[in-house]
Amino acid sequence: MSLRAAILGGLIGFVVAGYAQAQDPHRPAVGGIGSPVNAMIFYVAHGADGACGKGCSEWIAAEGTVQWDTHKRLIAILDRQAGRKLPVIIHAWGDSNLNVAASLGRILRDHGIDTTAGTTDVEACHGKDETECFALKRPGGPLDAKVTLTDTRCDLACVLTLAGGVHRTLPAGTRMVLSGMSIRNRLAPNVSEERRQGLTTLFGDQFRRYLNDMGVDPELLDIVDRNPETRRPIEMPPSEWLRLHIVTSAAM
Repeated sequence: MSLRAAILGGLIGFVVAGYAQAQDPHRPAVGGIGSPVNAMIFYVAHGADGACGKGCSEWIAAEGTVQWDTHKRLIAILDRQAGRKLPVIIHAWGDSNLNVAASLGRILRDHGIDTTAGTTDVEACHGKDETECFALKRPGGPLDAKVTLTDTRCDLACVLTLAGGVHRTLPAGTRMVLSGMSIRNRLAPNVSEERRQGLTTLFGDQFRRYLNDMGVDPELLDIVDRNPETRRPIEMPPSEWLRLHIVTSAAM
């Protein structure tokens, strides 16, 4: 999928029902007009040696819902790294735009970045509310932190973003829970059934090409397509992550 297609997909695109996470309604909006309060942000975090894997002490945290303008913030933080290839640790939640998730993966692959999933626990946020914590993270770091690997979840938006990594891992115990997809127009909610079917075919073909380019077996989408209900989850066991090449090694 081209970046242009993904940007256009921000208006009309595939949306996945991701797992919900309670959010403080006072958290400020991140992007431009229409950007929701839980839109994904990126910031640099650092911890002890090995905090983000063998020999790794610094990483880029990606947290929130993948929205129509998320790719802009990813490009911005990567551009600020002066060629450093920090791994990206994904913590995605909510009803994400899959077209943009695929564009994030393309950007990560173009920059030669490794990917995994987990929650970044920022030390300076302890004892602060969501608004104060967000204000600390929004400028992009660096912030002292650790990676929390317990109760890690990876939905389809997470998987599509993860797929862009050169090396892709998931922590032991991660739950990969995939929900069905639906067409949604961000500006005009009524999409005709004929148009919906055409777009479903178009985006499905684009996602399959994307996964193939990333080295992931497009059979992943066949599994998702067999789920007729948008919010009925399918849990993928670790054996399938390896078989379908979603990950390049078993665990972080």
